[in-house]
Amino acid sequence: MDISEDGQQLDPEWVEVDNNVCGVLRGCQDASAVAQHFVRAGWSSRSSSWHGYEVETSWCQLEVDPIEGPDVLLSGVVNPQRFDELGGVLDRFGFRYSLELYEGDNTLVREIQA
Repeated sequence: MDISEDGQQLDPEWVEVDNNVCGVLRGCQDASAVAQHFVRAGWSSRSSSWHGYEVETSWCQLEVDPIEGPDVLLSGVVNPQRFDELGGVLDRFGFRYSLELYEGDNTLVREIQA
């Protein structure tokens, strides 16, 4: 269930944008389980490496990769106007996390920690 093409694809306006969001899910070792949460919320998901996944909806595309220790790394593109909505999605999943939003020149714009 961790792979699903049923969700929406990233809107074309965000396809060429450099990564502008990164974060860490604390206490989540299994990127597959994280991808499953996104699939159940209507996002698409596909394998991107041996243990990593790419999850996507029309306004956000994230790489979900396990890192050393009990955490999962998130990185990708989000419509900046929906950054708080991404935090809300992670809140509904019950994850402890930190997210950072950057402008095109790699200037930190916003942070969310929960």
